[in-house]
Amino acid sequence: QVQLVESGGGLVQPGGSLRLSCAASGINFSRYAMGWYRQAAGKQRELVAVIDSGSSTNYADSVKGRFTISRDNAENTVYLQMNSLEPEDTAVYLCNAKWYIIGNDFWGQGTQVTVSS
Repeated sequence: QVQLVESGGGLVQPGGSLRLSCAASGINFSRYAMGWYRQAAGKQRELVAVIDSGSSTNYADSVKGRFTISRDNAENTVYLQMNSLEPEDTAVYLCNAKWYIIGNDFWGQGTQVTVSS
């Protein structure tokens, strides 16, 4: 059974930092592109960052220079380091695993990030 379990969310003041983790099980982790998405209240889900099986990365323009995605294939975990957080970053952050060749696409339950003073 595939599981993606996010952790590390919480309440942080503007300018602060958080590190999100997503632990995967039930998949051949190293083969998957891993992504972080977010969905703010009343808004559509949007891509935040993605790291492919070769560790190439891509970021939304709104987080470039502030967020860093990384992966540890030995631990089956993907991370999102978020610095210089802004109130606009408030959202539920969801982990995604995709293996394009075979069409697999899995989601975690999400972790809430709230940036507020």
